[in-house]
Amino acid sequence: MTQTQLSLGAPVVDRVSDGATSSPPARRSARTTRSLRRAAEGSTGATPAGPLVYATLALSVLLAAGPLYYMVVMASRPNSDITSLPPPLTPGAMLAENVGRVFANQDVMFGQAMVNSVLVAGAATVSVVVLSALAGFAFAKLRFKGRNALLLIVVGTMMVPVQLGLVPLYMLMGKLGLAGSLPSALLPFLVSGFGVFMMRQYAAQAIPDELIEAARVDGASTTRIFFSVVFPVLRPAAAVLGLLTFMERWNDFLWPYLTLDAEHPTVQVALSRLSGGYYTDQALVMAGTLLGTLPLVVVFVVFGRQIIGGIMQGGVKG
Repeated sequence: MTQTQLSLGAPVVDRVSDGATSSPPARRSARTTRSLRRAAEGSTGATPAGPLVYATLALSVLLAAGPLYYMVVMASRPNSDITSLPPPLTPGAMLAENVGRVFANQDVMFGQAMVNSVLVAGAATVSVVVLSALAGFAFAKLRFKGRNALLLIVVGTMMVPVQLGLVPLYMLMGKLGLAGSLPSALLPFLVSGFGVFMMRQYAAQAIPDELIEAARVDGASTTRIFFSVVFPVLRPAAAVLGLLTFMERWNDFLWPYLTLDAEHPTVQVALSRLSGGYYTDQALVMAGTLLGTLPLVVVFVVFGRQIIGGIMQGGVKG
């Protein structure tokens, strides 16, 4: 009797035990799986975007690219279409003709202006990137007397408005015999306080002291350490600084307008000549503006990967 009761009761106990002990872990496992899936989707950015996100992105693209597209439309149409109502929204067939008229204008000298701007902006970019990287490395990783005081002076130069230095710089260029020539537009901008500070901050975060000490143990000099160890690490920040410097020098108007003569214009000075006078051909101005914008687009396309990588690394390190 006892064995029969035990044999009959055993399955009941087993069923009760299975229902009491196996079901809650299964539910907990399912909840854990769902939680992990949601965490993984949130960490990888796989959460689908809603209609509001797409609408915001579309509006941002329209606001950013709309003026550029309309510039192309106006540069490819006659001057009479500029003030027509409704305004044209599709490119015309006169782009090549308007571009040819821009280069054929002897008073503007647009071809010479493009060459001058490439020389000034390119030389200033190379100089600012190299000198800022050298100074930033020195301020971040080398120990010498007066380092903090010198860094404070460099940062202080960023607080002085550019307009306050125009008259002294013009007088200095005159005493050096460079007034009116192309080097006068380049010489004051061979180094940048902002560039030095930016490279110093990036070097302090991105380059560990152990890496430099290991290079010194291997017998490398300071110059060899900079070019072989430090500068490759600084390349993303150098790309960002190079783009900002090139854009700043390419778009600069006031200083070249003051210091250069009529035979050495830059792009911005040439564009001001296109829009001057009693009659302004807006189609010609738009064609010249389009030509003046293309080098910036080319620079961003060529160095865009390193520029975005540098911005992302800076955001992660910050």
